[in-house]
Amino acid sequence: MFFHFTCRGLGVAGLDGVGNAFMVPERFFSLAGDCQRGVSAGVQDIAALLQDHTHGIVPGGFCNGCMKVAVPSDAEPARADFRLHPGERGADRFHVLRRAALRCKPCRFAFDYTPDLKKFNLRAAAHPAYVIASALYGALKPGDTLLSAVGAPYDTLLSVIGVTGEEPGSLKEYGIGYRQVDVTPDNLPDKAGLAQAVQAPDVKAVLIQRSKGYSTRASLSVAEIGALIAIVKEHRPDVTVIVDNCYGEFVETMEPTQVGADLIVGSLIKNPGGGLAPTGGYLAGRHDLVEAAAKRLTIPGIGRECGSTLGNNRLLYQGLFLAPHTVAQAVKTAVFNARMMELLGYQTEPRSDQERHDIIQMVSLEQPELVEKYCKGIQSGSPVDSYVTPVPWDMPGYDCQVIMAAGAFIQGASIELSADAPMRPPYTVYMQGGLTYESGKTGVLLAVEELLKG
Repeated sequence: MFFHFTCRGLGVAGLDGVGNAFMVPERFFSLAGDCQRGVSAGVQDIAALLQDHTHGIVPGGFCNGCMKVAVPSDAEPARADFRLHPGERGADRFHVLRRAALRCKPCRFAFDYTPDLKKFNLRAAAHPAYVIASALYGALKPGDTLLSAVGAPYDTLLSVIGVTGEEPGSLKEYGIGYRQVDVTPDNLPDKAGLAQAVQAPDVKAVLIQRSKGYSTRASLSVAEIGALIAIVKEHRPDVTVIVDNCYGEFVETMEPTQVGADLIVGSLIKNPGGGLAPTGGYLAGRHDLVEAAAKRLTIPGIGRECGSTLGNNRLLYQGLFLAPHTVAQAVKTAVFNARMMELLGYQTEPRSDQERHDIIQMVSLEQPELVEKYCKGIQSGSPVDSYVTPVPWDMPGYDCQVIMAAGAFIQGASIELSADAPMRPPYTVYMQGGLTYESGKTGVLLAVEELLKG
């Protein structure tokens, strides 16, 4: 068990998973106070955003038996409060479940938006790359080309595409090409390059990755994503735009489908899982694209009608219900972390006073030893496996060793509290999450303690 308590005159202390004592020295709390005073305005903004999202996520139509969203029988029209209201703020967000008309049907994860036939699918997938791959295989055919709009996608997708390795079943093996538009020297999207590249007749889909991944560019805002989509549609209205929405859900008032994305994909072990979903991914967007992805995930003729739910429906929806609050806690943790590291002289992205578009906080540590120390501190502040020391290791899908601190109840859940980094220059670490701001703050303080050790 993890016990957390305050010890007067000493600092924050506790017992890790094997009974070893740890302590956050009291001297760090004056520094923590400076951090909190410096980010108070940003925290207020986060609270307002949380309230907005919470109003939108209240389901109101869950079936207590199977935790699907229920509607009246076929003979009875859907209740008015289940319908989308044009002009309402955020009304067409994919996550407004209480206004979706659905049937409570076994073995089915589908949310049918009655006005425009948009769908929200939840599918079992242990890694976000699975659901992204399903979307790509559904949208592309042999002879087509995939265009990445903001440089190379996240490492684990490179083998799916066929950029690295000779993995069987890659897009490359199926005769699907790949090109990318690199970011500018200023780490900004190359809009002119995208406008030119998308005009190639073989380009059939454009992939936009919202988060920075393991790159050093800033994560994209929904407005920036919308601007890139506008460029694509201006030159090629027929091209499918797919947005990797991982880490970004509930951080802004809008989602990429509201600015023209044809399909968005994401992971339930990140934001929308609320720290409770043990696995899964979602697809949301144009009806035919969701159907095509579902048929690649299962088989043609079956599609989304059948599939294993693993008995997790209740956890999926409970996690989704808690997600706005959980994401707000993670963003507050990220702001605190950024400010703390800035006071110590480290470069951060985004800075503590910048607007945020996902939950990822990047810290430039510049030395591999410091990366390991930081991750060790985050792990020591975790409720699970706090006694474990993370070390760099070979991991599938990466071209270098990776270190990951993730003492989470749901292993690999980035929304809980985690920190990871590729062990390669410029030696930056990426922190995500914090189920509660208070526990996330403790993890950051322990990471600082490790960094300041001789």
